[in-house]
Amino acid sequence: MDAPEEARRLSELYDEVLGGGRAPGSPRPLVAASWERSLAASVDPELDAPPVVISAELLESLRENHPLRAVLPVLRETLTTIADEASHIMIITDAQGLILWREGAADVRRQADRIALSEGAVWSEDAIGTNGMGTALAADQPVQIHSAEHLVRRIHAWTCAAAPVHDPDTGKLIGAVDVSGPLRTVHPAMMALVTAAAQLAEGQLRVRMAAADEQLRARNMRHLVALGDAPGALLTPTGRVLAVQPLAWLPDRLDVSAGVDRIEIGDGREAVVEQLEEGYLLRIPGTGSRSRSKLRLKLMGSGQPVAVVGGREIALTLRRAEVLALLLLHPSGLTAEQLMLQLYGDEGNPTTVRAEMHRLRNLLGPGVLDTKPYRIVADVSGDVTEVQAAVRAGELTTALTLYSGPLLGRSDAPALRAEREELDATLRRAVLDAGDAELLWRFAQTSTGAEDLEVFEVLERELPPADHRRAAVTARLDRLAG
Repeated sequence: MDAPEEARRLSELYDEVLGGGRAPGSPRPLVAASWERSLAASVDPELDAPPVVISAELLESLRENHPLRAVLPVLRETLTTIADEASHIMIITDAQGLILWREGAADVRRQADRIALSEGAVWSEDAIGTNGMGTALAADQPVQIHSAEHLVRRIHAWTCAAAPVHDPDTGKLIGAVDVSGPLRTVHPAMMALVTAAAQLAEGQLRVRMAAADEQLRARNMRHLVALGDAPGALLTPTGRVLAVQPLAWLPDRLDVSAGVDRIEIGDGREAVVEQLEEGYLLRIPGTGSRSRSKLRLKLMGSGQPVAVVGGREIALTLRRAEVLALLLLHPSGLTAEQLMLQLYGDEGNPTTVRAEMHRLRNLLGPGVLDTKPYRIVADVSGDVTEVQAAVRAGELTTALTLYSGPLLGRSDAPALRAEREELDATLRRAVLDAGDAELLWRFAQTSTGAEDLEVFEVLERELPPADHRRAAVTARLDRLAG
């Protein structure tokens, strides 16, 4: 059925249903429910007055503080060009149906002005009846409203598709994206387009939230660390749990209404809420200290990586060793997205990381790994961090005693490859600059130094003429230089 014929059918149905006659059919359930809500809100189908329009000053203030302002460039890039070409306009509203931004073809904007489909106008269902953006907000789902599906007759010459946008932090509605146009411009792809645009906006907001979370965590983690072994958590200003100790003892979100200083955490315990400059610190007073698990990681050299938990030695696959190495090197923790990037680069998937972390937590047992963010909460030591510390302190004898070879030499993870190359280069340079033949000889016995031409050239110069090791050095030089 073409657009004009569909419009005529809907108009006939509209007149029959709202006129109380015996209609040959019925509106779509979505539309019928919207008409019912709109009529219950005393919206007159013959309404001729425009919807409420706020002042320009108030509009600018609301725009300035609205979260969708941050993703406006993405929505413009996604919708405006297409809307322009299809003789539509792009509209962005807040959660109450107030039009914050409107862009698109100039001639369509002029037509829209006649029905106050313009910035500063309120297009909620209870103000103007069934319409794309108002109904998308009321039903909390993408909708397309065509012609006489609008409750108010004066809007029957329009068609619109809209989708709601949610705050990724709280899940609450924050607005809607809409593409509207005169009836003749109806396009079947508009519903899919606005749905994709809303999802893209939510994705961009989620990325911004993750970045803000990481900054908050980095600036405030010291407050949680200062609790020592006592249970505690770091919360966002909205009560979302960012970091927690000990393992898995809190839900993802807690109600920290303004002014409360104590809350129930769901298991009969009461926690104290302390407001920080940004977010909150949660702690349970009177909880005694607990013994912490001990974890030792052996990640260097050619042997299989090993984790030792409470005296139990656990052989690690390469991927699990990579995860633990990254958490060892980042004691404040990493999100699933950060771990993904450091393990796989841009080709990764956070879901894969979460599944691996779940298996790793089961393998190592309780009290070793935490999840908000992923981090090691056990008392941990590792050969790689001990070598790093010894090199930084200039204790090269200790560093060479601990250094059994490169960090996870088979790993192609971008972050670990960079760590491995940096540590090997730093240790090599420190040994060469020390001018100590004994240190050079020890480095030459490692897999890293064994193929290093410069190391053996310096050894040849530094070893005394009668040193029995000179013959081995000369033979190695001949091979490396050959």
